[in-house]
Amino acid sequence: MKISKLLLAAGAAVLLSSAASAATLDEVRERGELRCVISTGLAGFAYTDASGNWQGFDVDFCRATAAAVLGDPNKVKFVTSTGKTRFTILNSGEADVLWRNTTWTFVRDVDVKLLFLGVNYYDGQGFLVRKDLGVTSATELDGASVCIQTGTTTELNLADFFRSNNISYEPVPIETNDEGRTNYLAGRCDVYTTDASGLAATRSTFDDPSAHVVLPEIISKEPLGPAVRQGDDGWGDIVRWVLNATISAEELGVTQENADTIGESSDNPEVKRLLGTEGDLGAMLGLETDWAVKAIKAAGNYGEIFDRNIGPSTPIALERGLNALWSEGGLIYSPPFR
Repeated sequence: MKISKLLLAAGAAVLLSSAASAATLDEVRERGELRCVISTGLAGFAYTDASGNWQGFDVDFCRATAAAVLGDPNKVKFVTSTGKTRFTILNSGEADVLWRNTTWTFVRDVDVKLLFLGVNYYDGQGFLVRKDLGVTSATELDGASVCIQTGTTTELNLADFFRSNNISYEPVPIETNDEGRTNYLAGRCDVYTTDASGLAATRSTFDDPSAHVVLPEIISKEPLGPAVRQGDDGWGDIVRWVLNATISAEELGVTQENADTIGESSDNPEVKRLLGTEGDLGAMLGLETDWAVKAIKAAGNYGEIFDRNIGPSTPIALERGLNALWSEGGLIYSPPFR
């Protein structure tokens, strides 16, 4: 009897979870718009261009998701958030997905009730200082004032680093990257600390980027990736496999330019499965057969998204490093499409 009750309870839980997940996809379709959480502004990742249009690494993943689900990369409402507000916005239902440089941690996964869906950028926390400060190592920052965003993993990392090195600091709390940039350039803090990618992005906006240096220490692991609400498993599958589609596309030679033709001409079965010319993986997600084609056509493969927004030829000038494909010595890797 007890076993029967447990099985009934488990079955009910699965049905409720499936209903919630289906509801998210249905709501997005009924609304005709994907609500995507991004930052308030970070060069290369999420920023507005001269025409007021959102651009960037995170923004492209929002558009790829909208293209896969709605068939149109422009059907996105960008919901800006600070480090403090991003999780509340997502969990309250004000947005459908978080594509905002956000670190996957135990507490956020378990206690904040987020469902992380993979890593689209492997990062680590660093320190930005003026060259004329004469500092070559973060261990020389004893007594420094440090601009730090509240509600982020950088707060605890910073405290741990200074304590373990027996040095002190004066925190200067900020809420947005723009506020950090302003305070740092105004001399209200000696140091700005955040993810190294964010420091490179911020430095690229200075009048004289060469007058500032990112110190060599990387003091944390910051796996950045998308998230949805915990329990929203079916919707999470869609976001997860949009990310994986861009990664597999780069590995398999599928690009923004050839995505709608290579599926027919390729002899590679995985290319065909990815692009929907063999089998129907899209149906398992509740999407059209060519969902991945639409996502890749909208934003490109992972390498194209990276290079266009933050790569070596951009003002951000980030090398692939850990974010190279696994076949090229990096950590970027997708499970197979089969």
